[in-house]
Amino acid sequence: MAKQSFLLVSLQEDKAKKLAQVVSNESCRKILDYLAEKESTETELAKNLQLPISTVHYNLKQLVDAGLVSSEEFHYSKKGKEVSHYKLANKYIIIAPKSTFGLKEKLKSLLPVLLIASGAALAINLFSGKFPITLPTSFMEAERINEPSIALWIFAGAVFALFVYFITSLIKQRKG
Repeated sequence: MAKQSFLLVSLQEDKAKKLAQVVSNESCRKILDYLAEKESTETELAKNLQLPISTVHYNLKQLVDAGLVSSEEFHYSKKGKEVSHYKLANKYIIIAPKSTFGLKEKLKSLLPVLLIASGAALAINLFSGKFPITLPTSFMEAERINEPSIALWIFAGAVFALFVYFITSLIKQRKG
């Protein structure tokens, strides 16, 4: 999974409320300030910030869930327990007042499918011999060339299916 450099939150999502709660928490802000300088473990954070380990553990879990802190490295303690190293996620937080997925984004998501269907129809048409290289020499040959191509039907079916999908998703989006 590719690492995103931003966190997009709509005000209509529950994630925005959770993010606001995390950022307004004094302990979370202390942890974020500390992690801005260097990565650290729960024990180091508790010791340096003079907070109970349970408070640090709870707040780190909230920060990780919110996407503000990440834990990618760990080591094993003398007792054999896994000790996570926490650091800032270094993400820009973008807060959108409304849903950002609209008509333009929906069309962009359908474009690859349309291109694949067009390519498949073109390939079928090429390999079925429907493209005349030369002009027809007889009336029968001209009639054969004017027959509807199976590739055209495949392409038309794909476009129709995309159209139906697009219309139903717009109806669902307006109802929801």
